[in-house]
Amino acid sequence: MTDLIPAPRQFSDHDDRFFELGVETRLVADDEGARGVERWLRGALGAATGLPLTAPGPADASAAPGAPVPDDTSGAEGANTIRFSVDPALGAELGDEGYRIEVTPDTARLTGGGPAGLFWAAQTLRQLLGPDAYRRAPLPGRTWRLPVTRVEDAPRFAWRGLMLDVSRHFTPKDGVLRHLDLLAAHKLNVFHFHLTDDQGWRIEIKRYPRLTEIGSWRARTKYGHRASPLWEDKPYGGHYTQDDIREIVAYAAERHISVIPEIDIPGHSQAAISAYPELGNTDVIDTTSLSVWDTWGVNPNVLAPTDNTLRFYEGVLEEVLDLFPAGAGRFSEFVHIGGDECPKDQWKQSPTAQARIKELGLRDEDELQSWFIRHFDTWLTARGRRLIGWDEILEGGLAPGAAVSSWRGYQGGITAARAGHDVVMCPEQQVYLDHRQDPGADEPVPIGWVRSLEDVYRFEPVPPQLTPEEARHVLGTQANVWTEVMETPARVDYQVYPRLAAFAEVAWSPLPAPADRDFADFDRRMATHYRRLDALGVDYRPPTGPLPRQRRPGVLGRPIDGAPPAV
Repeated sequence: MTDLIPAPRQFSDHDDRFFELGVETRLVADDEGARGVERWLRGALGAATGLPLTAPGPADASAAPGAPVPDDTSGAEGANTIRFSVDPALGAELGDEGYRIEVTPDTARLTGGGPAGLFWAAQTLRQLLGPDAYRRAPLPGRTWRLPVTRVEDAPRFAWRGLMLDVSRHFTPKDGVLRHLDLLAAHKLNVFHFHLTDDQGWRIEIKRYPRLTEIGSWRARTKYGHRASPLWEDKPYGGHYTQDDIREIVAYAAERHISVIPEIDIPGHSQAAISAYPELGNTDVIDTTSLSVWDTWGVNPNVLAPTDNTLRFYEGVLEEVLDLFPAGAGRFSEFVHIGGDECPKDQWKQSPTAQARIKELGLRDEDELQSWFIRHFDTWLTARGRRLIGWDEILEGGLAPGAAVSSWRGYQGGITAARAGHDVVMCPEQQVYLDHRQDPGADEPVPIGWVRSLEDVYRFEPVPPQLTPEEARHVLGTQANVWTEVMETPARVDYQVYPRLAAFAEVAWSPLPAPADRDFADFDRRMATHYRRLDALGVDYRPPTGPLPRQRRPGVLGRPIDGAPPAV
């Protein structure tokens, strides 16, 4: 019986027989499309097992990319070999992300419908070798065996994502690379990178250096929920250089993960305004008095709807498009522009904003926000890219061609899909992983509704109100991680895991209706998956509750009682 997570479509094993790996085991790429996966698996398993896992002849990890793959002179199906190939016929059957694994007592063959499918096959193979295959150095006395088996698999959804907020609390580059490895281990293929907000601007823009010189640092930080009296009274900040971003994007692409940058406009912009005060509503407030925000919540200081603001963010996005090229992943054409939680009070008071509304023949401030979003939708489309934004971009009219991240519930996604727009389902009531995992008093800084491991496992991304034709606009689903109360990487680990494992199975596997899902079987498989997370060094929430060091006694949260609303 398998303990794979996410569960594959088909799995069969045979009579407790095994293919044992040893010093003579070789890894062989049968075609050019397989070589990247072969190199990756040799590095991952070589570190964990201590085995050389060599390739025949010169076709080893040092061969130049793009060089032809030499023939394997040892025979097409040589013993003690793990073979990799890409098969377009399998791709036609299962899609580019589909794969097949066939293990006999002396060989293993991994076949992908495309290079991405082959990479997911390698992830499954790693799970089949056991939790110690996730370690960075070999443990003494270990043997490495693959069960004789056949696996055939493909994902349910194309978009299987995680959003990480690095503005409220910054994740250094090495931490981001670690998260990408963890996404890959769970067969997730989208990393939504929330780079800008009121509390910090995290990406270097060369033509506007004050965005990081000033906008990436705040003087102090609220500790706990915004109503907490506690502060960390020291400067806080950080940012990614452009070379850091390029490295992150390349690292993700090697793992068949698309990185979606988010540059939040026109709200959530106080960090940018603090660096360049002319971006704010200068006819309403003294924007030169603003600093990077040090607390949480919805901020009233939003961008001014001026030509100067448009030109400024076009300049920002020109550099963003260069750093996040469209060919770097399946969904890399997308750029997220936020569009959420934009209070209209300053626009109502601003003569400049009111003049813009009159000039454009708009009805109100909601349509002004829609005009703002439409401008960048047109700008991105002209450059071969696609805009995606939070579901507030529906207010005042949906931007043509835009896709929607449906976060306030299902309704935004339903409305968008019925209008023919693509949707990523990420309702806060279901898959906001900053929400607490248990009602217990020991839960650290409890926020929101209780969303247990089982609750996440029973999440269904496609609402029943959609017809089959409308449901085809649901690209997939995404879990979101807002880091206001996650002041350390360990806190992020605690909130995300183990629930991301349940989310990954929802996104990948063809599960039955929520009430009919076999959570008991998933929970059984988690016993092994916890050992994988241990080997990876993930500081997850134990099933018995937080460890003493994971608690935050006396730090105020904002728990919400009862079940979340179905909206």
